[in-house]
Amino acid sequence: MKTIILYATKYGGAAEVARLIAEQFDNAETYNIKSEDIPSLDDFEYVIFGSSVYAGSFRKEAKIFLTQNADKLCNKKLGLFACGMSQDESTEIFRINIPEEVLKTAIAVCLPGGIFDPEKANFFEKLVMKIITKQSGLINSINEEKINEFAEAMKE
Repeated sequence: MKTIILYATKYGGAAEVARLIAEQFDNAETYNIKSEDIPSLDDFEYVIFGSSVYAGSFRKEAKIFLTQNADKLCNKKLGLFACGMSQDESTEIFRINIPEEVLKTAIAVCLPGGIFDPEKANFFEKLVMKIITKQSGLINSINEEKINEFAEAMKE
């Protein structure tokens, strides 16, 4: 089962989740869709795609990729993840950000949490996170158990 894991990230949280997911698969390849040349999806049986989420929205490049590659993604064993600091377990975030035909083909979806590193954020982002979370330091809410469950669901 040849697997590619694609992600869009601003500060690295989605990259970390992609790395953790990749550990669950033999020879999975990971690519940042914004900064790396991505091989043809035709070469892969499984596609896992994720994006960081800010104010309820996937990264712009993630939305573009999903729209431009909808036909190919609909013909793959597809998994989707969304990284963010929200503790909301609703899968509504996927419906809002992913083309309907793509979302319908997903084998599994995952909301594994995220990472907020104030050293990588601008003043406004730091202020908002401090108000929302009541914390000012590094926040890592990635749930590895959710990632493991997601990977197992993809393998079934």
